[in-house]
Amino acid sequence: MHSAMRQCIFRKTCNNSLKIAISMLDVVKYPHPVLRHESRPIRRVDKELREIVRTMFELMYNNSGVGLAGNQVGLPYRLVVMNMNPDARDSRDEIVLINPVILKKSGHEENEEGCLSLPGIYAPVERSANVTATAYDLQGVERKYKATGLLARAFQHECDHLDGVLFIDRTTARDEPELETQIIDLEREFNAARSDGAIPDDDAIAEEIARLEKLRT
Repeated sequence: MHSAMRQCIFRKTCNNSLKIAISMLDVVKYPHPVLRHESRPIRRVDKELREIVRTMFELMYNNSGVGLAGNQVGLPYRLVVMNMNPDARDSRDEIVLINPVILKKSGHEENEEGCLSLPGIYAPVERSANVTATAYDLQGVERKYKATGLLARAFQHECDHLDGVLFIDRTTARDEPELETQIIDLEREFNAARSDGAIPDDDAIAEEIARLEKLRT
């Protein structure tokens, strides 16, 4: 939630690796296909996953975000990191959600949202004011959350990501010329990077997503 496009985890040269190239993780930008991929539940928590989580937090902090979902770093897993006070970078405020499920929503409120995968774009989005959710932590313990305000919005925003839904899909401002122009600009940047060979074609990305799913789901 709200770089140069280092999409190395999708390069064909990585396909035979038995590990995830954690050091190469970076925030992918719209309209990268992985952002529309429905993520799969994680079935194993281990040292590598903990390293992935720490890297995701660092990426989130470095990009001034309060939340980051797995597919935003190219990983097709139901994994979210959040911190409502990112400036402090205090681990006591960090929330790790593995296989989160929103059980209940209530109330309505509209507020502005942004997204690290759509840099510079902000728009009002109507969300539920309160949510009840469950998720596993890094110790494999299932936890229950009752969230309001910004935390409730972050839960909904990040869980949308895991289902391949972006906040621009939920805003009535999508038809406004300024927002549409910003979205088109991101599409042009993506297509230019792909033309330069920095981003593989859709078939190669789909192949890598399937490989990553086999590793951990």
